[in-house]
Amino acid sequence: MPDDAVELIGEAELPDGGRLQLWRRGEDYSIRFGDNELMGNQVRHSEEALATLACGRLQHRDSRILIGGLGMGFTLGAALRSLSSTGAITVAELVPEIVTWANGPLSHLFHDYLSDSRVMVEMADVHDVIARERSEFDAILLDVDNGPDGLIHLANERLYCNWGLRAAHAALRPKGILAVWSAYADDAFVSRLENAHFDVEEVSVAALVDGEDVIHTIWLASKQECCD
Repeated sequence: MPDDAVELIGEAELPDGGRLQLWRRGEDYSIRFGDNELMGNQVRHSEEALATLACGRLQHRDSRILIGGLGMGFTLGAALRSLSSTGAITVAELVPEIVTWANGPLSHLFHDYLSDSRVMVEMADVHDVIARERSEFDAILLDVDNGPDGLIHLANERLYCNWGLRAAHAALRPKGILAVWSAYADDAFVSRLENAHFDVEEVSVAALVDGEDVIHTIWLASKQECCD
């Protein structure tokens, strides 16, 4: 097969319709939803920054972290590098095929992350994990859509609405951080975070996507201690 040939190597049906596709061209891999590239191994800086920025603001390196979505492992890897040996990470992944890809065609990107004793992968909707917990996590890292909307999984709208953000606030420990990755800015989402009793810091991260300079947005929302 020529190095520039594009090959479909995996598909995954989503719970509410549509499918994810894993494509390969030479050494490049891409997870796509329709015409949207959700993640590629050539663009990882902002996904890693989601973890390093959040972890750098935590009180202790041995924190408990929840990551929404396994992706290509970039956020997980950065979180592991930021935590001590006594830290703990739960990854909530909704799509079983993502885990299969992580242990198969994408295993070179995941290194030994999934066998790390600090990591537990739970096959669940991250919203459900958040909703059942109270004062459990020091950080919640969300990179499950292209921004604060339900592009990939319509039920993800629950994560970004007013009551979904209040659930995240309740699931965090004092001074915990909700970190959200986005391909675009969203002033209305910032307002919802503030109304849910978060102090919000917005960070712009430069990225190169398909040869074009773009800006990704990461919101670091710190839990106010006034209420749950």
